[in-house]
Amino acid sequence: MDPRDGEGERPRTEFLADATRAIVARNDSPDLRFGASLNPYRGCEHGCVYCYARPTHEYLGFSSGLDFERRILVKRRAPQLLRQTLSSRSWRPQVIAISGVTDAYQPVERRLRLTRGCLAVLRDFRNPVAIVTKNHLVTRDIDILAELAEHRCIHVWVSVTTLRNELQRVMEPRTSVPGRRLAAIRCLSEAGVPVGVFVAPLIPGLTDEEMPAILKAATQAGAKQASFMLLRLPMGVADHFIDWLETHFPDRKERVLGRIREVRGGRLNNSEFHRRFRGEGEYAEQLSALFAASARNAGLDKDPPPLSTAGFRRDGGVQSDLFLH
Repeated sequence: MDPRDGEGERPRTEFLADATRAIVARNDSPDLRFGASLNPYRGCEHGCVYCYARPTHEYLGFSSGLDFERRILVKRRAPQLLRQTLSSRSWRPQVIAISGVTDAYQPVERRLRLTRGCLAVLRDFRNPVAIVTKNHLVTRDIDILAELAEHRCIHVWVSVTTLRNELQRVMEPRTSVPGRRLAAIRCLSEAGVPVGVFVAPLIPGLTDEEMPAILKAATQAGAKQASFMLLRLPMGVADHFIDWLETHFPDRKERVLGRIREVRGGRLNNSEFHRRFRGEGEYAEQLSALFAASARNAGLDKDPPPLSTAGFRRDGGVQSDLFLH
């Protein structure tokens, strides 16, 4: 356990059984590149102040504040449920996104290894998967990720929001520090695992000025692609974020909120498709232009390699294994 991964600062956390019978969620958003996703956990120990997934905990009867960080629902049968899904004749091989909502490599994963179990299933079936994470723990699974890479079935995005440890410490208290995230990019790249940097969320007036430096550091670490997403503040997340600004950055509060409203049509959030990730208006266009120029200068202006379903095995490799003995 490395304290630089935020695992030495965990609050008292309660882990609850999630009795879900389905592990793969469907998505029909035109903003996303995937139609299926999975996550063994609901809620997230990382405690990122801005997390747009916080309101999902309210659907479970919990709060989007401390409950989201300290009452984590665990899908202990996730690998078995995934194997059942991929074995079904109704399953159409396609990219499955991991961590589309909360981070599947949050600290408890070190002990429960449910994400690793799901990756092992995806490897057996050679079903493509895309991962987004803020945690160096993803490097633990390089053995499986490298096997997936051999069949063009994996792409990892490491989220880097800031290069400043002092900001990360108060904004994303139980995530890996920036240097460890860059180290994860380096480890994955050296192992032949396609890896990109995800500058997300980009916070207008607080982290936007770091974008060129983040992309430069990521390419030096071995990233091959880059993407970014503007801060989203749905429902009660806005109040949570405003309180945080008042506590930690009172001198920048009005500037940050003003910039957010500027890219969100005068509001703190805009959930409209095609606008929620990039924003609108002159300042949003400036940020997109800055990203494009910075990515080009860093050599990160390439699309990620297409993932393949060509090697998918409905039997999960069981029949193939039989012939090896």
